[in-house]
Amino acid sequence: MNRDRAKRIDERLAVGDITQAATWAQQAIDEGEQDVMYLNLAAWRCEEAGDFAGARRRLEQALRLAPGDPSITTAIGTALRKEGRLAEAVAAIDATLARHPDHIVSWLERGFALEAAGSFHAAAQSFETVVLLDPTLAAAHAGLAWIAAIEGDRQRVLDHAARAHAIEPNNVTASYAIARSEIEQGLLEAARDRLDALLERSDIEPAQRMVALGLSGDALDRLDATETAYARYQAANRLFDRGRPRPDPNGEAPPTHSDFVRAIGAAVETTHARWQATSDAAAPGPARRHVFVLGYPRSGTTLVENILASAAGVEALEESATLIDAEQRFLLDPRELATLFALDTPALDEWRTRYWDRVRAAGIDPTDRLFVDMDPLKSIKLPLIAKLFADARIVIVRRDPRDVVWSCFRTSFARTLAAFDHVTLERAARHYDAVMQLTQTCLDRLPITAHVVRHEQVVRDFDATTQALCAFVDMPWTPDLRRFDRTAQRRGVATASASQVRKGLFDSNDRWRRYADQFDTVAPILRPWVERFGYRS
Repeated sequence: MNRDRAKRIDERLAVGDITQAATWAQQAIDEGEQDVMYLNLAAWRCEEAGDFAGARRRLEQALRLAPGDPSITTAIGTALRKEGRLAEAVAAIDATLARHPDHIVSWLERGFALEAAGSFHAAAQSFETVVLLDPTLAAAHAGLAWIAAIEGDRQRVLDHAARAHAIEPNNVTASYAIARSEIEQGLLEAARDRLDALLERSDIEPAQRMVALGLSGDALDRLDATETAYARYQAANRLFDRGRPRPDPNGEAPPTHSDFVRAIGAAVETTHARWQATSDAAAPGPARRHVFVLGYPRSGTTLVENILASAAGVEALEESATLIDAEQRFLLDPRELATLFALDTPALDEWRTRYWDRVRAAGIDPTDRLFVDMDPLKSIKLPLIAKLFADARIVIVRRDPRDVVWSCFRTSFARTLAAFDHVTLERAARHYDAVMQLTQTCLDRLPITAHVVRHEQVVRDFDATTQALCAFVDMPWTPDLRRFDRTAQRRGVATASASQVRKGLFDSNDRWRRYADQFDTVAPILRPWVERFGYRS
């Protein structure tokens, strides 16, 4: 080891100059030195540049030098979270906690990962564990305040934010938790001013600035300051896009999610003729009736799910990776759909069993119930659904494509490959077009029983629209369905639609028109779907 360099790095760290320390650490690594501290500093440098996969690789090198170090395994979980690999992040941290059950940083990071995945109850439990282990950690109180804001509990927001600020007066998460609650309460000027003050600070992390910018856009949008709101949304999305997967060592950029969706559509077109009808096409599962609620993010699928879940005898599951096993086998390489389409019933039973095992692992017992599997982007998995569950009813939720694209552009989603296609209006429009093309191809080419629910009709003629829905899924209509907002509050909602569904019925359609100038460039992409679905231009 170069002792002079090591001394200089220690001196820089002592005065808080991590940037220079990390630069020298990377130089040492490039010259062949292997040291845990150097690798940790190099990982920090990658993370600051938005290269979360690079950070994880550096940390994995450090772990080989210090096997089992909980600080390193937890940092790997953090990198996985920032890559958008949320299930892997939680698994890595859980493995750390199995060996080190009192490791506070691991509990804290577990809360962050679960919150990012939409598992708010479990995230809150993790933050509460941190508070029990060390009540002086402001981040745990701030995390609880943020979850309370998502769940619409104003008093809990204020209580936990006050505790966080008492420990750390400048805590950013606690401040924007209050701002989110203020926006939901209609205290728009207060939220705007609070967020403006945050955004003037130079010490907040990019991820925190991204959230504050998005919330600021929401407050300004409701105050009709549309030009400034649009600029805030753009700035938030530029920060989000920094986490996009990097080109490989040869400089080749990874395919986008739109590319993946179009490849699936092409595979269905070229291989659907290989579909082999099975001798047991119904292949009944444990549920009395099996329903998939699909569509596109922000189209109203959460609303429809909670309407159905308001009836007796219904179990509903929200955005869970129930088809992940079949997806990894037959969809990651869309050419494998030819193999799937040629399978008969005995060969398909394994994949059906894995699906129902996933449902039960998510805490749902579908036996003799009407089971609703809601996930808007399971639309791209229609080839799997059609082959594995020929008796399932498919509910497709539609909304004006321009409202959908606008809402996706301005919404802060968890970091996934699909979410990266929403960072500009044009990319969001092209992704929407790809998903609609695939959905229509599947409806045209595959034996699917589908029913379309228009979001606008649910809002404007609730009873008639939900009566038709109930008839399609073979369940009696009941006035209990009108109380879906209470159902959402009781069940909790993990999607971006949480605050809207809690409010009951309200018409948020045509909001895109206030940003019509920004839509000029994407109108040709969306026009075919606007016309096909019968919306006015």
